[in-house]
Amino acid sequence: MRLEKRTAIVTGAGRNVGEAIARLFVAEGARVAVVDVNETRAQGVVNSINAERAGAATAIKCDVTSNAEVERMVAQVVEHWECVDILVNNVGVVDHKTILDLDEAEWDRVIAISLKSVFLCAKHVARHMVERGQDGRIINIASTSGHRGRADSTAYPSAKGGVLNLTRSLAVQLAPFHIRVNSITPHRVRTEVDPGESPRSQKVTNLIGRQCAPEDVARAALFLASGDADFLTGSDLLVDGGVLAG
Repeated sequence: MRLEKRTAIVTGAGRNVGEAIARLFVAEGARVAVVDVNETRAQGVVNSINAERAGAATAIKCDVTSNAEVERMVAQVVEHWECVDILVNNVGVVDHKTILDLDEAEWDRVIAISLKSVFLCAKHVARHMVERGQDGRIINIASTSGHRGRADSTAYPSAKGGVLNLTRSLAVQLAPFHIRVNSITPHRVRTEVDPGESPRSQKVTNLIGRQCAPEDVARAALFLASGDADFLTGSDLLVDGGVLAG
């Protein structure tokens, strides 16, 4: 098992990519804190995981845009399992408006969820890792939207561009403490949404010829979390089906 005796926090793990990452990490031996703002979703994932491997997962309700809640969440994981070895910042939300139509409130919401949350979670987890004198892994989920402009979105590509450069900055700052920080860039992942939410495009535009699945991103996260990626930090792993190749 590639993550045996490791403890991971995965945000937005109540469904879709976060859930796939949590399940794969547990299958590889990790203990996982399933963090989500929706406690019912998080607990459902944990119940399913623990039915197969008792005690491998715990559900934590957390608004990752709140410094106080993130600090409490990390402390709760440390109290429960004594350490945090891996953090996956997966939470994100998309806007579908141009600069002419996007209002300040939606801009603030998208930036807070998709970028500020990465800063807050990374800060509190990194502080814990440094205090313990342990090595660690931080993995940030970016997007092809962070690599190029979009005609139909403003705040989201801005946030994901920020995630990419925040990843590089954290890699530089945390290297002396043996904490490796990398990102993953997926493209149009197949997702489930709640009623009233905007579904992501199902159109396939990549070189592979099929839509990205949550499990594709999960396998990339497992690689970056494992010892196989010991020489990688400040890197962005493209899981985009070749979209950015041209």
